[in-house]
Amino acid sequence: MAKKAKKEKINEKITQTVETGGKKIRSLWEDFKKFISRGNVLDMAVGIIIGSAFTAIVTALVNILLSVCTWNVPGGLSGLVTILPALGNSAQAGYNLEVGLGQSFHKDELQNFAIALTNDIYENPTDSLVESVKATILDNYTLHGNLYIYNQAAIIDWGAFINAVISFIIIALTLFVIMKIITALQERRKKLLEKAKEEFIAKHPNWKEETAPEAPNKAPTEIELLTEIRDTLKKMNGEVKPDDSPEKN
Repeated sequence: MAKKAKKEKINEKITQTVETGGKKIRSLWEDFKKFISRGNVLDMAVGIIIGSAFTAIVTALVNILLSVCTWNVPGGLSGLVTILPALGNSAQAGYNLEVGLGQSFHKDELQNFAIALTNDIYENPTDSLVESVKATILDNYTLHGNLYIYNQAAIIDWGAFINAVISFIIIALTLFVIMKIITALQERRKKLLEKAKEEFIAKHPNWKEETAPEAPNKAPTEIELLTEIRDTLKKMNGEVKPDDSPEKN
């Protein structure tokens, strides 16, 4: 009997735990549904999606404009880079100065540097070793326009800066135009409503605009307050005489 009672108690505890967990899950689910059903959350989601799509449009437009503006610049906009000197810092000087791999080199020289570096490392270089060394060089250099620039070198990327500035200007102008259009539409709607109201009043001269009655703001008198206090005390004592008033006394 003791074992049976213990088993029933355990089953009851498990059932209570499951029911409590189920109630918590349902409560969380209801809270989540209320959260996602709010208007501001949906508006924010729509705004994020539209903003992402608009960002792609702005990026494409900026790239087109900059490609046209930097038509004669070697390497295009990405080639507008200033390389700062190493100033005694060997880590920024280049990958291998012995073969001429300094802070930068032209992209057409990649194959020559790969062969030179392979000959410097291996006694019997092969084409596969040359390709392997070339991959190593590409891991340490980044192409900016027509130049490969050492990754550890300090640079000023004017192209990225110009890109960011133009993107900001385009986005700001777009938002300005949108706000001007919305403001103009709101003012036009307001004028149309005022005009319609004037025409209605002209056709119905006896019509008066209904106004909400003002709420009374009269403070109770001293006698009314004393009467209310007296009635309350009598109710507490079990003597209710609402007809009595201080004036009669």
